[in-house]
Amino acid sequence: MPEGSSTSGREAVTILGLAGHHVEVCDPSRWCLSRYSRFVRKFHHCPPLRTDPAGFLHFIERLMASQHFDVLLPTHEQGFLFARAGQRLQGGAGLALPDFAAYRMVHSKAGFSRLLDQLNLPQPPTRIVTSADELRGAMRFPSVVKTSIGTASRGIWFVRDGSDLDLALNELESAGDFAGEVLVQDLITGTVEKAQSVFCRGTLAGFHAYRQVAAGVGGGEAIKESVGRPAIRSAIETIGAHLNWHGALSVDVIMPLDSTTPLLIDCNPRLVEPMNGYVASIDLVDLLLCVSLGETPVPLAEGRAGVRTHLAMQALLGSASRDGTRRELIRECGRIAGGDGLYRDSTEELTPVQHDWPGAVPLAITAALLLVSPAIATSLARGGFGAHLLDRASIAAIESEDFLRDISMRRPGEGRDP
Repeated sequence: MPEGSSTSGREAVTILGLAGHHVEVCDPSRWCLSRYSRFVRKFHHCPPLRTDPAGFLHFIERLMASQHFDVLLPTHEQGFLFARAGQRLQGGAGLALPDFAAYRMVHSKAGFSRLLDQLNLPQPPTRIVTSADELRGAMRFPSVVKTSIGTASRGIWFVRDGSDLDLALNELESAGDFAGEVLVQDLITGTVEKAQSVFCRGTLAGFHAYRQVAAGVGGGEAIKESVGRPAIRSAIETIGAHLNWHGALSVDVIMPLDSTTPLLIDCNPRLVEPMNGYVASIDLVDLLLCVSLGETPVPLAEGRAGVRTHLAMQALLGSASRDGTRRELIRECGRIAGGDGLYRDSTEELTPVQHDWPGAVPLAITAALLLVSPAIATSLARGGFGAHLLDRASIAAIESEDFLRDISMRRPGEGRDP
Protein backbone atom coordinates (compact mmCIF):
# COMPACT_ATOMS: atom_id res chain seq x y z
CA MET A 1 0.00 0.00 0.00
CA PRO A 2 1.60 3.29 -1.11
CA GLU A 3 0.18 5.34 1.78
CA GLY A 4 -0.89 4.77 5.35
CA SER A 5 -2.18 8.15 6.52
CA SER A 6 -5.75 8.18 5.25
CA THR A 7 -8.75 6.69 7.01
CA SER A 8 -9.48 4.72 3.83
CA GLY A 9 -5.99 3.25 3.87
CA ARG A 10 -6.20 2.38 7.56
CA GLU A 11 -9.51 0.56 7.05
CA ALA A 12 -8.08 -1.34 4.08
CA VAL A 13 -5.20 -2.48 6.31
CA THR A 14 -7.69 -3.96 8.78
CA ILE A 15 -9.64 -5.78 6.07
CA LEU A 16 -6.48 -7.15 4.46
CA GLY A 17 -5.04 -8.18 7.81
CA LEU A 18 -8.18 -10.00 8.92
CA ALA A 19 -8.02 -11.95 5.66
CA GLY A 20 -4.45 -13.02 6.45
CA HIS A 21 -2.65 -11.02 3.77
CA HIS A 22 0.94 -9.85 4.17
CA VAL A 23 0.68 -6.05 4.12
CA GLU A 24 3.53 -3.55 3.72
CA VAL A 25 2.91 0.20 3.79
CA CYS A 26 4.81 3.22 2.43
CA ASP A 27 4.25 6.73 3.77
CA PRO A 28 6.19 9.98 4.10
CA SER A 29 5.12 10.21 7.76
CA ARG A 30 6.87 7.84 10.16
CA TRP A 31 3.85 8.08 12.48
CA CYS A 32 1.03 7.66 9.98
CA LEU A 33 -2.23 6.09 11.14
CA SER A 34 -1.51 2.66 9.64
CA ARG A 35 1.69 2.26 11.65
CA TYR A 36 -0.53 1.62 14.64
CA SER A 37 -1.64 -1.77 13.39
CA ARG A 38 -0.44 -5.28 14.06
CA PHE A 39 -1.44 -6.15 10.48
CA VAL A 40 1.33 -4.04 8.89
CA ARG A 41 4.31 -6.39 8.53
CA LYS A 42 6.75 -3.72 7.35
CA PHE A 43 6.79 0.05 7.02
CA HIS A 44 8.75 1.91 4.32
CA HIS A 45 9.52 5.61 4.77
CA CYS A 46 9.13 7.16 1.31
CA PRO A 47 9.47 10.60 -0.34
CA PRO A 48 6.38 12.83 -0.16
CA LEU A 49 3.97 12.49 -3.07
CA ARG A 50 2.99 16.16 -2.82
CA THR A 51 6.43 17.75 -3.17
CA ASP A 52 8.40 15.01 -4.89
CA PRO A 53 6.12 12.87 -7.08
CA ALA A 54 9.05 11.69 -9.24
CA GLY A 55 11.04 10.63 -6.18
CA PHE A 56 7.97 8.88 -4.77
CA LEU A 57 7.43 6.99 -8.03
CA HIS A 58 11.06 5.89 -8.21
CA PHE A 59 10.91 4.73 -4.60
CA ILE A 60 7.85 2.57 -5.35
CA GLU A 61 9.49 1.15 -8.47
CA ARG A 62 12.71 0.36 -6.61
CA LEU A 63 10.80 -1.30 -3.77
CA MET A 64 8.79 -3.49 -6.13
CA ALA A 65 11.98 -4.45 -7.98
CA SER A 66 13.67 -5.46 -4.73
CA GLN A 67 11.16 -8.13 -3.70
CA HIS A 68 7.98 -9.81 -4.86
CA PHE A 69 4.63 -8.10 -4.32
CA ASP A 70 1.38 -9.49 -5.70
CA VAL A 71 -0.56 -6.22 -5.70
CA LEU A 72 0.12 -2.48 -5.59
CA LEU A 73 -3.01 -1.07 -3.94
CA PRO A 74 -3.42 2.73 -4.14
CA THR A 75 -5.92 3.80 -1.50
CA HIS A 76 -5.73 7.55 -2.09
CA GLU A 77 -4.37 10.02 -4.65
CA GLN A 78 -1.33 7.93 -5.59
CA GLY A 79 -3.58 6.49 -8.29
CA PHE A 80 -3.30 9.79 -10.20
CA LEU A 81 0.47 9.36 -10.48
CA PHE A 82 0.29 5.64 -11.18
CA ALA A 83 -2.27 6.12 -13.95
CA ARG A 84 -0.02 8.76 -15.52
CA ALA A 85 3.03 6.49 -15.40
CA GLY A 86 1.13 3.27 -16.00
CA GLN A 87 3.48 1.69 -18.52
CA ARG A 88 6.42 1.90 -16.12
CA LEU A 89 4.49 -0.04 -13.48
CA GLN A 90 3.29 -2.86 -15.73
CA GLY A 91 4.61 -6.25 -14.68
CA GLY A 92 5.84 -5.09 -11.27
CA ALA A 93 2.67 -6.06 -9.39
CA GLY A 94 -1.05 -6.27 -10.03
CA LEU A 95 -2.58 -2.81 -10.35
CA ALA A 96 -6.19 -1.95 -11.24
CA LEU A 97 -6.50 1.55 -12.73
CA PRO A 98 -8.26 3.04 -15.78
CA ASP A 99 -6.40 5.03 -18.41
CA PHE A 100 -5.12 8.43 -17.33
CA ALA A 101 -7.70 10.46 -19.28
CA ALA A 102 -10.56 8.74 -17.45
CA TYR A 103 -8.87 9.05 -14.07
CA ARG A 104 -8.08 12.71 -14.63
CA MET A 105 -11.67 13.48 -15.62
CA VAL A 106 -13.29 12.20 -12.42
CA HIS A 107 -10.45 13.40 -10.17
CA SER A 108 -11.31 16.97 -11.20
CA LYS A 109 -14.56 18.30 -9.76
CA ALA A 110 -15.10 20.40 -12.89
CA GLY A 111 -14.37 17.42 -15.13
CA PHE A 112 -16.78 15.24 -13.18
CA SER A 113 -19.51 17.91 -13.39
CA ARG A 114 -19.10 18.10 -17.16
CA LEU A 115 -19.23 14.29 -17.36
CA LEU A 116 -22.53 14.26 -15.44
CA ASP A 117 -23.96 16.79 -17.89
CA GLN A 118 -22.74 14.68 -20.82
CA LEU A 119 -24.36 11.53 -19.40
CA ASN A 120 -27.52 13.39 -18.31
CA LEU A 121 -27.05 12.34 -14.70
CA PRO A 122 -28.49 14.50 -11.89
CA GLN A 123 -26.38 16.98 -9.94
CA PRO A 124 -27.17 20.25 -8.11
CA PRO A 125 -27.32 23.33 -10.39
CA THR A 126 -23.64 24.05 -11.05
CA ARG A 127 -21.63 26.93 -12.51
CA ILE A 128 -17.90 26.75 -13.31
CA VAL A 129 -15.93 30.01 -12.97
CA THR A 130 -12.31 31.13 -13.27
CA SER A 131 -12.29 34.56 -11.59
CA ALA A 132 -13.61 36.41 -8.56
CA ASP A 133 -15.91 38.53 -10.74
CA GLU A 134 -17.38 35.42 -12.39
CA LEU A 135 -17.92 33.83 -8.98
CA ARG A 136 -19.79 36.90 -7.72
CA GLY A 137 -21.95 36.87 -10.84
CA ALA A 138 -22.70 33.15 -10.51
CA MET A 139 -23.53 33.26 -6.78
CA ARG A 140 -26.98 32.34 -5.50
CA PHE A 141 -27.35 32.09 -1.74
CA PRO A 142 -26.99 29.55 -0.26
CA SER A 143 -24.31 27.81 -2.32
CA VAL A 144 -21.27 25.58 -1.99
CA VAL A 145 -18.02 26.83 -3.52
CA LYS A 146 -15.41 24.20 -4.42
CA THR A 147 -11.99 24.26 -5.98
CA SER A 148 -11.75 21.80 -8.86
CA ILE A 149 -8.90 19.99 -7.13
CA GLY A 150 -9.20 19.00 -3.49
CA THR A 151 -9.81 15.99 -1.30
CA ALA A 152 -10.54 15.22 2.36
CA SER A 153 -12.95 18.20 2.50
CA ARG A 154 -10.25 20.66 1.42
CA GLY A 155 -11.18 23.57 -0.82
CA ILE A 156 -14.88 23.76 0.15
CA TRP A 157 -16.82 26.79 1.44
CA PHE A 158 -20.48 26.93 2.46
CA VAL A 159 -21.65 30.39 1.39
CA ARG A 160 -24.92 31.54 2.93
CA ASP A 161 -24.53 35.31 2.77
CA GLY A 162 -22.26 38.13 1.63
CA SER A 163 -19.81 37.78 4.53
CA ASP A 164 -19.33 34.06 3.74
CA LEU A 165 -18.72 35.01 0.12
CA ASP A 166 -16.11 37.61 1.05
CA LEU A 167 -14.30 35.06 3.21
CA ALA A 168 -14.34 32.45 0.44
CA LEU A 169 -13.11 34.96 -2.15
CA ASN A 170 -10.30 36.10 0.11
CA GLU A 171 -9.10 32.54 0.71
CA LEU A 172 -9.47 31.55 -2.95
CA GLU A 173 -7.48 34.56 -4.13
CA SER A 174 -4.82 34.17 -1.43
CA ALA A 175 -4.25 30.56 -2.43
CA GLY A 176 -4.23 31.35 -6.15
CA ASP A 177 -7.14 29.00 -6.76
CA PHE A 178 -8.50 31.08 -9.64
CA ALA A 179 -5.54 29.85 -11.65
CA GLY A 180 -7.73 26.78 -12.03
CA GLU A 181 -11.48 26.24 -12.16
CA VAL A 182 -13.87 26.87 -9.27
CA LEU A 183 -17.35 25.38 -8.97
CA VAL A 184 -20.42 27.08 -7.52
CA GLN A 185 -23.26 24.69 -6.68
CA ASP A 186 -26.65 25.45 -5.17
CA LEU A 187 -26.70 24.20 -1.57
CA ILE A 188 -29.27 21.42 -1.43
CA THR A 189 -30.79 20.42 1.91
CA GLY A 190 -30.68 16.68 2.38
CA THR A 191 -28.81 13.63 3.63
CA VAL A 192 -25.20 13.02 2.62
CA GLU A 193 -24.61 9.55 1.23
CA LYS A 194 -21.66 7.80 -0.38
CA ALA A 195 -21.39 4.87 -2.71
CA GLN A 196 -18.34 2.89 -3.75
CA SER A 197 -17.78 0.30 -6.39
CA VAL A 198 -15.25 -1.89 -8.15
CA PHE A 199 -15.21 -2.28 -11.94
CA CYS A 200 -13.55 -4.83 -14.15
CA ARG A 201 -12.88 -3.31 -17.59
CA GLY A 202 -16.08 -1.27 -17.61
CA THR A 203 -18.33 -3.86 -15.93
CA LEU A 204 -19.61 -3.27 -12.41
CA ALA A 205 -18.41 -6.06 -10.11
CA GLY A 206 -19.39 -4.75 -6.69
CA PHE A 207 -21.36 -1.86 -5.16
CA HIS A 208 -22.08 -0.55 -1.67
CA ALA A 209 -23.76 2.60 -0.35
CA TYR A 210 -24.12 4.19 3.08
CA ARG A 211 -25.71 7.31 4.53
CA GLN A 212 -24.30 9.75 7.05
CA VAL A 213 -25.96 9.40 10.46
CA ALA A 214 -23.71 11.90 12.25
CA ALA A 215 -20.99 14.18 10.94
CA GLY A 216 -17.49 14.51 12.29
CA VAL A 217 -15.15 17.45 11.85
CA GLY A 218 -14.94 18.93 8.34
CA GLY A 219 -18.12 17.22 7.14
CA GLY A 220 -16.77 13.66 7.17
CA GLU A 221 -18.81 10.77 8.50
CA ALA A 222 -18.55 9.94 12.20
CA ILE A 223 -21.44 7.44 12.13
CA LYS A 224 -22.78 5.81 8.97
CA GLU A 225 -25.39 3.24 8.03
CA SER A 226 -25.56 1.01 4.96
CA VAL A 227 -28.45 1.57 2.54
CA GLY A 228 -29.80 0.06 -0.65
CA ARG A 229 -29.69 2.59 -3.49
CA PRO A 230 -30.57 1.19 -6.93
CA ALA A 231 -30.71 4.69 -8.46
CA ILE A 232 -27.15 5.48 -7.33
CA ARG A 233 -26.00 2.04 -8.45
CA SER A 234 -27.46 2.72 -11.89
CA ALA A 235 -25.71 6.10 -12.10
CA ILE A 236 -22.30 4.77 -11.10
CA GLU A 237 -22.72 1.85 -13.48
CA THR A 238 -23.39 4.33 -16.31
CA ILE A 239 -20.26 6.32 -15.40
CA GLY A 240 -18.04 3.25 -15.20
CA ALA A 241 -19.29 1.79 -18.47
CA HIS A 242 -18.82 5.12 -20.30
CA LEU A 243 -15.23 5.47 -19.05
CA ASN A 244 -14.40 1.75 -19.37
CA TRP A 245 -13.39 2.02 -15.74
CA HIS A 246 -11.03 -0.51 -14.21
CA GLY A 247 -10.61 -0.56 -10.45
CA ALA A 248 -12.29 1.34 -7.62
CA LEU A 249 -14.70 4.26 -8.05
CA SER A 250 -16.72 6.16 -5.41
CA VAL A 251 -19.27 8.98 -5.51
CA ASP A 252 -20.72 11.42 -2.97
CA VAL A 253 -24.45 12.06 -3.16
CA ILE A 254 -27.07 14.35 -1.66
CA MET A 255 -30.51 12.83 -1.11
CA PRO A 256 -32.76 15.95 -1.15
CA LEU A 257 -35.45 16.22 1.51
CA ASP A 258 -38.06 17.13 -1.12
CA SER A 259 -37.16 14.57 -3.79
CA THR A 260 -36.37 10.90 -4.30
CA THR A 261 -33.75 11.67 -6.99
CA PRO A 262 -30.17 11.41 -5.70
CA LEU A 263 -27.88 14.27 -6.78
CA LEU A 264 -24.23 13.41 -7.44
CA ILE A 265 -21.84 16.00 -5.99
CA ASP A 266 -18.34 14.50 -6.09
CA CYS A 267 -16.28 11.55 -7.27
CA ASN A 268 -13.23 9.74 -5.92
CA PRO A 269 -11.32 7.27 -8.12
CA ARG A 270 -10.73 4.91 -5.18
CA LEU A 271 -12.51 3.17 -2.31
CA VAL A 272 -13.53 5.51 0.50
CA GLU A 273 -13.57 3.97 3.99
CA PRO A 274 -14.56 0.44 2.90
CA MET A 275 -15.18 -1.02 6.37
CA ASN A 276 -18.93 -0.32 6.45
CA GLY A 277 -19.29 -2.47 3.36
CA TYR A 278 -17.11 -5.18 4.90
CA VAL A 279 -19.27 -5.31 8.03
CA ALA A 280 -22.34 -5.40 5.76
CA SER A 281 -20.92 -8.53 4.07
CA ILE A 282 -19.53 -6.99 0.90
CA ASP A 283 -15.73 -7.06 0.77
CA LEU A 284 -14.80 -4.55 -1.93
CA VAL A 285 -11.12 -4.64 -0.91
CA ASP A 286 -10.91 -8.36 -1.69
CA LEU A 287 -12.77 -7.72 -4.95
CA LEU A 288 -10.25 -5.02 -5.85
CA LEU A 289 -7.40 -7.46 -5.19
CA CYS A 290 -8.98 -9.94 -7.61
CA VAL A 291 -9.34 -7.30 -10.32
CA SER A 292 -5.77 -6.11 -9.66
CA LEU A 293 -4.51 -9.65 -10.25
CA GLY A 294 -6.19 -9.76 -13.66
CA GLU A 295 -9.09 -11.95 -12.66
CA THR A 296 -12.64 -11.47 -13.93
CA PRO A 297 -14.71 -11.87 -10.77
CA VAL A 298 -18.33 -12.89 -10.48
CA PRO A 299 -20.26 -9.71 -9.54
CA LEU A 300 -21.02 -9.54 -5.83
CA ALA A 301 -24.51 -9.31 -4.39
CA GLU A 302 -25.19 -6.10 -2.49
CA GLY A 303 -24.47 -6.01 1.21
CA ARG A 304 -27.03 -5.83 4.01
CA ALA A 305 -28.86 -2.55 4.59
CA GLY A 306 -29.15 -1.05 8.07
CA VAL A 307 -25.61 -1.92 9.21
CA ARG A 308 -24.23 0.87 11.39
CA THR A 309 -20.53 1.64 11.88
CA HIS A 310 -18.62 4.55 13.38
CA LEU A 311 -15.19 6.16 13.55
CA ALA A 312 -14.54 7.04 17.19
CA MET A 313 -11.70 9.44 16.39
CA GLN A 314 -13.86 11.35 13.92
CA ALA A 315 -16.77 11.39 16.38
CA LEU A 316 -14.60 12.89 19.13
CA LEU A 317 -13.16 15.50 16.78
CA GLY A 318 -16.66 16.37 15.60
CA SER A 319 -18.00 16.65 19.15
CA ALA A 320 -15.13 18.92 20.19
CA SER A 321 -15.44 21.14 17.12
CA ARG A 322 -19.21 21.61 17.58
CA ASP A 323 -19.65 21.88 21.35
CA GLY A 324 -16.16 22.74 22.51
CA THR A 325 -16.63 21.62 26.14
CA ARG A 326 -14.82 18.89 28.06
CA ARG A 327 -18.08 17.81 29.69
CA GLU A 328 -19.72 17.01 26.36
CA LEU A 329 -16.53 15.35 25.13
CA ILE A 330 -16.51 13.07 28.19
CA ARG A 331 -20.17 12.23 27.56
CA GLU A 332 -19.35 11.36 23.95
CA CYS A 333 -16.53 9.09 25.13
CA GLY A 334 -19.03 7.38 27.41
CA ARG A 335 -21.58 6.90 24.63
CA ILE A 336 -18.93 5.41 22.34
CA ALA A 337 -17.55 3.07 25.02
CA GLY A 338 -21.02 1.99 26.17
CA GLY A 339 -22.61 1.68 22.75
CA ASP A 340 -25.33 4.11 23.74
CA GLY A 341 -27.52 6.44 21.69
CA LEU A 342 -26.51 6.59 18.04
CA TYR A 343 -23.73 4.08 18.75
CA ARG A 344 -26.14 1.31 19.71
CA ASP A 345 -25.39 -1.83 17.65
CA SER A 346 -22.64 0.08 15.84
CA THR A 347 -19.18 -1.32 14.98
CA GLU A 348 -15.95 0.67 15.23
CA GLU A 349 -14.42 0.74 11.77
CA LEU A 350 -11.24 2.85 11.99
CA THR A 351 -9.51 1.67 15.17
CA PRO A 352 -11.05 -1.75 15.96
CA VAL A 353 -9.02 -2.46 19.10
CA GLN A 354 -10.69 -5.84 19.66
CA HIS A 355 -8.97 -7.09 16.49
CA ASP A 356 -6.02 -4.73 16.34
CA TRP A 357 -4.93 -3.45 19.78
CA PRO A 358 -2.29 -0.90 18.56
CA GLY A 359 -5.20 1.10 17.11
CA ALA A 360 -5.94 2.19 20.68
CA VAL A 361 -2.83 4.40 20.64
CA PRO A 362 -3.95 7.11 18.16
CA LEU A 363 -7.48 6.97 19.59
CA ALA A 364 -6.23 7.51 23.15
CA ILE A 365 -3.86 10.29 22.07
CA THR A 366 -6.68 12.06 20.21
CA ALA A 367 -9.01 11.83 23.23
CA ALA A 368 -6.32 13.08 25.60
CA LEU A 369 -5.38 16.05 23.42
CA LEU A 370 -9.02 17.06 23.02
CA LEU A 371 -9.66 16.83 26.74
CA VAL A 372 -6.72 19.16 27.34
CA SER A 373 -7.92 21.60 24.66
CA PRO A 374 -11.15 20.89 22.73
CA ALA A 375 -10.45 23.94 20.55
CA ILE A 376 -7.64 22.11 18.71
CA ALA A 377 -10.09 19.71 17.02
CA THR A 378 -9.95 21.44 13.65
CA SER A 379 -6.16 21.71 13.63
CA LEU A 380 -5.85 18.02 14.61
CA ALA A 381 -8.12 17.05 11.72
CA ARG A 382 -6.02 19.10 9.32
CA GLY A 383 -3.05 16.97 10.31
CA GLY A 384 -4.51 14.31 8.00
CA PHE A 385 -4.02 16.61 5.00
CA GLY A 386 -0.44 15.46 4.74
CA ALA A 387 2.30 14.89 2.22
CA HIS A 388 0.57 11.75 0.93
CA LEU A 389 -1.95 14.02 -0.88
CA LEU A 390 -1.65 16.02 -4.07
CA ASP A 391 -2.13 19.75 -4.55
CA ARG A 392 -2.51 21.94 -7.62
CA ALA A 393 1.26 22.29 -8.14
CA SER A 394 2.02 18.57 -7.89
CA ILE A 395 -0.87 17.72 -10.20
CA ALA A 396 0.41 20.21 -12.77
CA ALA A 397 3.89 18.70 -12.48
CA ILE A 398 2.60 15.15 -13.01
CA GLU A 399 0.48 16.22 -15.99
CA SER A 400 3.37 18.02 -17.72
CA GLU A 401 5.34 16.54 -20.59
CA ASP A 402 8.53 17.40 -18.72
CA PHE A 403 7.52 14.98 -15.98
CA LEU A 404 7.18 12.05 -18.35
CA ARG A 405 10.42 12.99 -20.09
CA ASP A 406 12.26 13.25 -16.76
CA ILE A 407 11.14 9.88 -15.48
CA SER A 408 11.75 8.25 -18.87
CA MET A 409 15.41 9.28 -18.65
CA ARG A 410 15.86 7.04 -15.65
CA ARG A 411 15.52 3.30 -15.58
CA PRO A 412 12.51 2.01 -13.64
CA GLY A 413 13.45 1.76 -9.99
CA GLU A 414 16.22 4.33 -10.21
CA GLY A 415 15.88 7.24 -7.81
CA ARG A 416 17.00 8.73 -4.55
CA ASP A 417 16.34 7.54 -1.04
CA PRO A 418 13.87 9.48 1.10
